[in-house]
Amino acid sequence: MASIDQVSIAGFCEPIRLVELRETRCASVPAHAGIYLIERELESAPQFRIPSTGGWFKGQDPNCALDFIEAKWVGSAHILYIGKAAGQKGLKSRLRQLIDFGNGKPVSHRGGRLLWHLQDSEQLFVRWRTCTADEADRAETTAIADFRRSHRGKRPFANMNK
Repeated sequence: MASIDQVSIAGFCEPIRLVELRETRCASVPAHAGIYLIERELESAPQFRIPSTGGWFKGQDPNCALDFIEAKWVGSAHILYIGKAAGQKGLKSRLRQLIDFGNGKPVSHRGGRLLWHLQDSEQLFVRWRTCTADEADRAETTAIADFRRSHRGKRPFANMNK
C-alpha cells in the first residue's frame, strides 16, 4: 500500500496544486465529507515570510513568530497539514475556506495557518479522500498519529492540535 510519511494514501485522489483549486474555486472537489493532505514536494529548505498571507478572522492575528514557525518545521516530511471536512458542505467548502484564508480573506480556517508563512505556498499540493462525516474525525486522527510515528512524535508542520 502506498504511503507518504507513513500515512496511507489509499483512496486519495492524485495531488492537485492549491493554486489550481483557487483558480477553479474547487470545481473538481466533491461536496462530501472527507480528509485532506497538504503536501510540499520541494526538497529544499523552506523560506518563511512574516507576515503571512493569512486572513484575520474575528480579530485573531494569523501570524506566528519566526522562532515558533521554525521549531514546527519537520525537515524530512512531505505532508505539511492534515485536515478534515465533516460539515454539510464537505471538502469543497472546507478547501475553499483554507484557500480563501491563505489569500487574506477573513474566513474561519485558522487550522493550517502556518502554511501561509511559506514563501512557496503557491507550490503546495492537496489530495483528498471522501468518507462519512462520522469517519472524518477518526480518519484525521489516525493519519496524524501515523505521521507522528514516522517523525519522532512531531505533528505535521501546520497541525497545531492532535
